[in-house]
Amino acid sequence: MTGKPPTPKIDTTVPHSARIWNHWLGGKDNYQVDRDAGEQYRQTFPGVVDVARASRGFLTRTVRYLAGPAGIRQFLDIGTGLPTVDNTHEVAQRVAPECRIVYVDNDPMVSVHARALLVGNPAGATAYLDADLREPDAILTQAKNTLDLHQPVGLVLSGIMGHVPDTGQAYAIVAHLMEALAPGSYLSLNDGTSVVAGEAVEKAQQGYDDTGAVPYTQRTPEEIAGFFDGLEPVPPGVVSCPQWRPDADTSGPELVDAFGGVGRKTR
Repeated sequence: MTGKPPTPKIDTTVPHSARIWNHWLGGKDNYQVDRDAGEQYRQTFPGVVDVARASRGFLTRTVRYLAGPAGIRQFLDIGTGLPTVDNTHEVAQRVAPECRIVYVDNDPMVSVHARALLVGNPAGATAYLDADLREPDAILTQAKNTLDLHQPVGLVLSGIMGHVPDTGQAYAIVAHLMEALAPGSYLSLNDGTSVVAGEAVEKAQQGYDDTGAVPYTQRTPEEIAGFFDGLEPVPPGVVSCPQWRPDADTSGPELVDAFGGVGRKTR
């Protein structure tokens, strides 16, 4: 026996959000079923590619802020998705090589790729957990093997909370995770809305949900802001993703159907 865990079974008959996002971002780690679902979505709502890119840009800028001015050296990134350019550990460890990052996802294809590709700077640490967002205690227990939860942590939830359709349950999961983290920790969260493109987004999302993939719930900017209740908002607050501290080279529309923000736990 080798002692290695068995290779996870990948279902190529049903589209998966991580692989569809990989397709929208121009990646190759997807199957025909994912490309078909992604193109069907894009035909109904062409702006989805801008949403995907804006969400990724938001992740990059917020992690850079947390590892830089905020001084965070530990990150818990839940709903990692497939590795692409500027993953959390790459951004954070460019700023501070000693950063420690734990990635969490429960998609078999993400698991296979993450273990091979999400390798960080040896001055820090990078780990991957196969776990479900709906089981925060299991995530926290395993994360303790890499992170010191008595020290501040940057919790990253990028485009993942829409997979929890009940808003009350979604709020409870985030609150539970933040409660377990030390004062001085931060939350970076962004998710999808339908306030910009309206009916086109809702129609495209319904078509996506009908494919058998895990459904995704669009929330209003006000509902997304609710995830930060009890936290100290980092300016400019919850805004459309391209508007959160854009770089000089930030491209694309200034207003897209992805809103997010960063908040600090003060006590």
